[in-house]
Amino acid sequence: MPEPVLKVENLEKQYEDVHAVRGVSFCVEEGEVFGLLGPNGAGKTSTIEVLEGLRVPDGGRVSVCGLDPQKNPTELKSVIGATLQATSLPDKLRVGEAIRLFAGFYKKRRNTDTLLKRFGLEEKRGSFYSQLSGGQKQRLALAMALVNDPRVLFLDEPTAGLDPQVRREIYAVIEELKAEKKTIVLTTHYIEEAERLCDRVAIIDHGKLIAEGTPRELKQRSGNTTRVEVRLSKPVSNGALKDLDGVSDAREVDGAYVLHCQRTAPAIVALVKHLEAEENELVSLEIATPTLEDVFIELTGRRLRD
Repeated sequence: MPEPVLKVENLEKQYEDVHAVRGVSFCVEEGEVFGLLGPNGAGKTSTIEVLEGLRVPDGGRVSVCGLDPQKNPTELKSVIGATLQATSLPDKLRVGEAIRLFAGFYKKRRNTDTLLKRFGLEEKRGSFYSQLSGGQKQRLALAMALVNDPRVLFLDEPTAGLDPQVRREIYAVIEELKAEKKTIVLTTHYIEEAERLCDRVAIIDHGKLIAEGTPRELKQRSGNTTRVEVRLSKPVSNGALKDLDGVSDAREVDGAYVLHCQRTAPAIVALVKHLEAEENELVSLEIATPTLEDVFIELTGRRLRD
């Protein structure tokens, strides 16, 4: 078996009294899209910045393409590409100038005109950076990240702050790179992003890796249950709902009650009877298959965005 492209072993990172990364370990194989999923402040960016050589770890070991980011920084830069959480260039720098400037940092480089065309920026080559939309700025960041034809691409919150339409455009670009078998590590707090793009996902919370696997494997942790979310006119105790026939788990989340049901029909019948007995009313009811967010709620007791 070939060696993993990325290896992270018991990674630790601390900023004064903030323990940002706590013993995180994972591997990424060649051609895999690997997602670090978690809320803001979970430790995702700190982890990825250590892999990029931007942060010095306080413990553990990391390897990228067989290189130690701290001992082999020059070699590392030639095999990785990255988009940071926020990319900012001088307002009066033109698009064509920006990508040519970035290409000049590398011995091995791709044709910048081809990259601009690929990312729909050919007509914007003479435009100032300040004249680009948010989506165009992100596409330029991706083009610059690929200018050295990297073996590994790091994408830190690649669609954060973008509207849904532009987000879908960026998804399409990442899916193209995935089809080309690029090794990609992305951080995200968007559930749909992780489910759509990633071959495997590591869920991180409070600096710890709390679950890892394919999106399908992680969702199966819910025991192939059905997810039922209800809103009621009056609050009830979680224990009362958890004891209903057909219900395996029940939690209050953001004023709603999320029930995981092994047998959906009996659970709903039992729920309605319970509400009638308690003189409570059903305001809304939604039935769906479990999502990665359900896994996160089960593991942490709160929604991903909290």
